[in-house]
Amino acid sequence: MKLKPIVIAIFIVVLVAACGSEPPAAEPTPDIAAVRTSAASTVIAQFTLTAAEFTPTDSLPTGTSAPEATATATVPPIAQVTNAEGTTVALCDSLSFNPGTVDVTIPDNTVMTPGQDFIKTWKVKNNGSCPWGAGYELVYAGYANPMSGQFQPLEEVVQPAQEVDLSVQFTAPSAAGEYLSAWQMSNPAGVTFPEIIFVRVIVQ
Repeated sequence: MKLKPIVIAIFIVVLVAACGSEPPAAEPTPDIAAVRTSAASTVIAQFTLTAAEFTPTDSLPTGTSAPEATATATVPPIAQVTNAEGTTVALCDSLSFNPGTVDVTIPDNTVMTPGQDFIKTWKVKNNGSCPWGAGYELVYAGYANPMSGQFQPLEEVVQPAQEVDLSVQFTAPSAAGEYLSAWQMSNPAGVTFPEIIFVRVIVQ
């Protein structure tokens, strides 16, 4: 058999076919730096858009008016109490004083002998809206020592914005030491004003 010429012919045909067809184009190698730069630019652009959406502004949008301020009730410089019916009402009673002139007699740390009687007088102002008349008095505020204090009744009606001298008669304690007695004004209903006045003495 003559196989050799046939094998050679097949080999030539295959070779010619292989050489006649173009080899597949090589896939281009991606530029890694360019890819990273592009990705970074995309992320920055997204952050910029997000920030633009949520950036607060000091000015109101066009056509928008500022909200109206909520009206606040005027709070008088006086206390509030709950009456027998359980209703909270504002007191029309209040007093004020000038720290420089409040002590008319017996300045702080006045020296007393044991058991000495004395009258302390304070100058105060009726800065409420009700006049003080019968039933208004100074009462012991609950600290530190009443020193047997007895309020001297008002001799006249004290009108709003009027100043008046209030007096209490005390008896100094028998033991040596420093003593303080706090007092506050009370109205005819027994409701005390929020302000406190006091006397301080030294017994020797």
